[in-house]
Amino acid sequence: MMAELILDARNGTGESPVWHVGEQALYWVDIPGKTINRWSPTAGHRQWTTEEMPACIAATATPGQWIAGMETGVFSLQLQDDGKAVATRLAEVAHATPAMRFNDGRCDRQGRLWAGTMCLDMAAGIRAGVWYRFAEGETALPAQISDFIVPNGLAFSPDGKTMYVSDSHPTVQQVWAYDYDTQSGTPSNRRLFIDMNAFPGRPDGAAMDVDGCYWICGNDAGLIHRFTPDGRLDKSLAVPVKKPAMCAFGGPQLDTLYVTSIRPGGDLSDQPLAGGVFALHPGVCGLPEPSFAV
Repeated sequence: MMAELILDARNGTGESPVWHVGEQALYWVDIPGKTINRWSPTAGHRQWTTEEMPACIAATATPGQWIAGMETGVFSLQLQDDGKAVATRLAEVAHATPAMRFNDGRCDRQGRLWAGTMCLDMAAGIRAGVWYRFAEGETALPAQISDFIVPNGLAFSPDGKTMYVSDSHPTVQQVWAYDYDTQSGTPSNRRLFIDMNAFPGRPDGAAMDVDGCYWICGNDAGLIHRFTPDGRLDKSLAVPVKKPAMCAFGGPQLDTLYVTSIRPGGDLSDQPLAGGVFALHPGVCGLPEPSFAV
């Protein structure tokens, strides 16, 4: 199966792809580039700049308004006609150490935002990463799950009762499952779901399909893996770059798997499309991405 390049975006770190069903458009962020991006088959590509690095985004019911985990907290972003995203901080984060930012995140099936934090110096391997939960009307960000280096791989089962997270740091490379209380938004009963040390690539961003299978980007391996609900590898799809970062289902039938990627420094002669956005047709449909509940 060939991956189709939809945009040679050259993102430093393309992350958090979200298919907006109402607009029939794909949104994502470039973290170091400080941009929110939009692409649609009919309107092409446009972007908005942010003052802080955006890491994860979720749509709201208000046109042009998004929720984002950034450097210093969770923000409301209003995408303006002049190409700027005006940010209003909704909740400040109390980072464990200096030089941290948010990383992976998305809404649960009930519309609460979950987002994890990490140190900017990933190579240091500091276990300061924390998963936070944020709901409408709240002003604080209490820690929910801690002891992560690079929190990633967040996804929720179709019924919302299982929560998946990963740590993509090279010294960890594992994915865990939790029972998830959909009323209180509380995870419990953590257990190992996938030991990615046994498979190619580090476990980066994830997506969930209608069968309850978990799609995870194999960063450094140029692969997107599909795991069944019992943790069995079902298939692996290739993209023409080494560092796929996150995937999301989209398209009119939600049967296209969009993949954002990272453009590292150095010689890219063997992967000139690094940082691009790709489309795959995996033969299965995904689920609409929940919006932030207001």
